[in-house]
Amino acid sequence: MTHLRSKRLSRPGHGRVTAAVLGLVAALGLGAAGEADASATGETAAASPPGAVDRWTDRPHGFASLAGGTTGGAGGKVVTVTDQAALARYAAAEEPYVIRVAGTIAVEPFGADIVVASDKTIIGVGDTGEIVHGELHLDPGTHNVIIRNLTIRDSAVEGNWDCKDTDFDGIQMDTVHHVWVDHNRFSNLCDGQLDVRKDSDYVTVSYNRFENNNKTFGLGWTTNVTTQITIDHNWFANTKQRNPSVDNAAHAHLYNNYLTAQADPGDPVWTYGNWSRGRTRMVIENSYYRDVQHPYQADATAELVERGSILRNTTGRHDEWGAAFDPRDFYDYRLDPAAAVPALVERHSGPQRRIGDPVTLHVPADYPTVQAAVDAVPDGNAEPVTIAVAPGTYRAKVLIPATKPNILLQGTGQDRSDTVIVYDTPAAYGGSTGSATVRIAANDVTARNLTFSNDFDEAAVELSAEQALAMKTTGDRIVFEDTAFLGNQDTLMTDSPKLDVISRVYVRDSYVEGDVDFVYGRATTVIERSVIRALSRGSATNNGYITAASTWTGNPYGFLITRSRIVSDAPAGSFHLGRPWHPGGEPQAVAQVLIRDTELPAAIKSSPWTDMGGFSWKDARLAEYRNTGPGAAVTADRPQLSDADARAYTVANYLRGTDGWAPHARR
Repeated sequence: MTHLRSKRLSRPGHGRVTAAVLGLVAALGLGAAGEADASATGETAAASPPGAVDRWTDRPHGFASLAGGTTGGAGGKVVTVTDQAALARYAAAEEPYVIRVAGTIAVEPFGADIVVASDKTIIGVGDTGEIVHGELHLDPGTHNVIIRNLTIRDSAVEGNWDCKDTDFDGIQMDTVHHVWVDHNRFSNLCDGQLDVRKDSDYVTVSYNRFENNNKTFGLGWTTNVTTQITIDHNWFANTKQRNPSVDNAAHAHLYNNYLTAQADPGDPVWTYGNWSRGRTRMVIENSYYRDVQHPYQADATAELVERGSILRNTTGRHDEWGAAFDPRDFYDYRLDPAAAVPALVERHSGPQRRIGDPVTLHVPADYPTVQAAVDAVPDGNAEPVTIAVAPGTYRAKVLIPATKPNILLQGTGQDRSDTVIVYDTPAAYGGSTGSATVRIAANDVTARNLTFSNDFDEAAVELSAEQALAMKTTGDRIVFEDTAFLGNQDTLMTDSPKLDVISRVYVRDSYVEGDVDFVYGRATTVIERSVIRALSRGSATNNGYITAASTWTGNPYGFLITRSRIVSDAPAGSFHLGRPWHPGGEPQAVAQVLIRDTELPAAIKSSPWTDMGGFSWKDARLAEYRNTGPGAAVTADRPQLSDADARAYTVANYLRGTDGWAPHARR
C-alpha cells in the first residue's frame, strides 16, 4: 500500500511572527517608561546578544556560565521540601537534586547551617519560599550550585548591629566554584548576607534584593587573586557597608545595580557603596546611585573602571584608576541604560512567581532522554513541571505514569516537526498498548509543539496485528496544542482507565494522519482547528476509517471534530468517517461521534458510517452538522443534528465535566 508521508504542515511566516512577538514581549519587560527616560538623556544600551533579554531564564550568565557552566541539580530528581530536616537531607546528598522550598522553614538552633553539597538547585516555590534564622553553607570543594528565588532573613541579634561575635550569614561559600545566586531577598542578617570567600570562582550574583543590614555582601578573605564574579541587577537598600566589598578578585564585573537609602549615613568611613580592595580589578557599568556616601572607591593597589552610571545626591569618594579588564573578553551581556535601572530592578529583582511556580527540565541538555526527565518528576507532583525538549529526533518510547500529573511537554523548535518522538513497534509485539510510542496515564498533561510518530512500515511486512499507535492517553484533562500524530492504523488512541470512567482530551491546531481507525477510544475527545489526513491504502473502494469510538453509554460526549479540515489523497468515495468499536463485544460501549463545521474531501463515501464487529452503525450515536466541501452531503445515510440539538454539542459542553474544565478558553 502507499503511505503518503506528509509529515509536516508548515505555516508560512509562523517563525517570523513568533520572533517578532517574543521581541516585543522582551522589550516590554524592561518597562517602557524607563527606556523612554534613558533615551531622553542620550544614553544608549550596548548591543544585546540573542536571548540576553530574558530576565527569567533558568540558565546563568556572566562568569557562572563559563568553563563548563553552572547547571545545579539539573539531571537529578525534583523534590519539594517544607521542613528543615528534608531540606538538610537533600541539600547535603551526594546525588544531584532540584530542591523546591515551599513556605517558611525556620532553622533551629538559631543561626545554624544548612550544608549545601555540589550539584544542587535550591529554589523557592512561588514567591514565598523562605529560610529564617539559618545559613546556607557551601564547604570547600563544593561546585555547581544554584540558589534562586528565596527569602533568607532574620538571623540578626537584637542590639548587636556590628555582629562581631556572630557569623550568621545568609549564604557563605569558601573555596567553591560555579555558583549562581539569583532573584533572592536577603534581609536582617548577622553578619553578612552573602559572603563569597577564600578563592571562590566562577560566581554570578544577579537580581537579588539586599536590605536592612550592616555588613551586606563581602568577597575576599584571601591573599590570592583568583575570584571571578559577575554582580548585576541587584538592589541594595537600607544597607550600610559591603555593597559589595571586593578584596583580591581577579575580575569583578558590576553592572546595572541600584544602590539607595543607605543605613547609618552619619558614619563618615564605613558607610559606603562599592569598594575595590587589595589587588582587585573591578569594572562598574551603568549602575544607579541615589543618596549614597562613597558610591565607589578603590585601594591604591586596586583598579576600578566606571562608565555610564548615574549618581544622584552622592558624596565622598568616587575613585577611578587603572585599566581593570574588558568583560566582553569573557562573555556577552545586556547592558541596560542606567536611567532605567531603578524601575527595572525594583520590578524584576527578588523572588518572582514566574520563576518559582514552574520547574523546567531540559532534554537533552540536562536529561539525556524524555523518559529520564519524566522519571525526575516526583510522584504525586502538585506543581507544574515543564519538560523542554530541544529540536531533534528522539527514537524511544515514553511513559508518563498516572503518578506524575501536571507535566507540560514542550518542543522548543520553531515548528512542531523540529522535535519528533518516534518508535516503530506494531501491536504484534506487545498488543496495541505496547505498540504506543508515547503513553500518557497521568492527569493534567499538556503537549505543545511536538510530533509523535509510530513509523512501523506496515507495507514492508505481513503481521497478524499491524496496529501501531503514536499516542495513547488514559489520563483526564489532556491537551495537545500544535502537535502532530503520524502513523497508519490506530495512530491516536484517547482512552480512559475503565469503561465507566470519563477522561477528556482536547486537541487544537494540530495534525493527525492515518488510514484505519486512526482516531479511536472511549475518552471524550475534541479535535478543533486541526487537519486530519486520511491516507490512501491504494484501494479504489475502501481505504479506511477515520474514527472508531467506544464511548460508554453513560457518557453523552464521545468524539467531536469541529472547525477542522479532513484532507486525503485517496480516490473519491473510498474513505469512511468512522465505525462503532465495541472492545471485546462490550455492549455498553456505544460510539458517539459528531463531525461539525468541518471541510470534507471527495474521498469521503456518500454513506460514510459503517458497521464493525457485528454491531450496526445505526445503533451508535453518529452525526454531522453543517459540514462543507466536496465530501459533504445530506442523505438518509448521513444523520444530521438539528440546529436546536447542535447547541448542546459544543466544545464547552464536551469538555466541561463536573469541574468546569475549559482549555479551549485559553488564548
